[in-house]
Amino acid sequence: MDVRVGWEHYAHGADIGVRGIGRSMAEAFEQVAIALAGVITDPARVEAREEVAVECQAPDPEVLLVDWLNALVYQMAVRRVILAHFRVNLAGNQLHGRAWGEEVDVARHEPAVEVKGATYTDLFVGQNSTGAWVAQCVVDV
Repeated sequence: MDVRVGWEHYAHGADIGVRGIGRSMAEAFEQVAIALAGVITDPARVEAREEVAVECQAPDPEVLLVDWLNALVYQMAVRRVILAHFRVNLAGNQLHGRAWGEEVDVARHEPAVEVKGATYTDLFVGQNSTGAWVAQCVVDV
């Protein structure tokens, strides 16, 4: 399978769609988390200085995606960090994630917006016609 791994944003009214694409569902979850960071700043500007563990459990992959992204939004707000590097392990509908980032440096990160949370709008987790895994939703900014 020749899958283009990555992340992207897509327009959605006043909010922003985030999408992760990967060779596995876990990789798509990692990529959509990078897209979430990309709403705030260029993820390449964020150094992996602080590690945060994130655990989520949900009844299905779609709700798990929203819970994962909202857990990251919460951690960034409470810790005043930007998280932009991710590892996800999935076991059924349980997610064991690790995220790395650093304290917000306004001059270096130039944060664009604050993400308020992930929504159920445009929510999708599954494989596309090429076999790539896609994880996407709209985030409220």
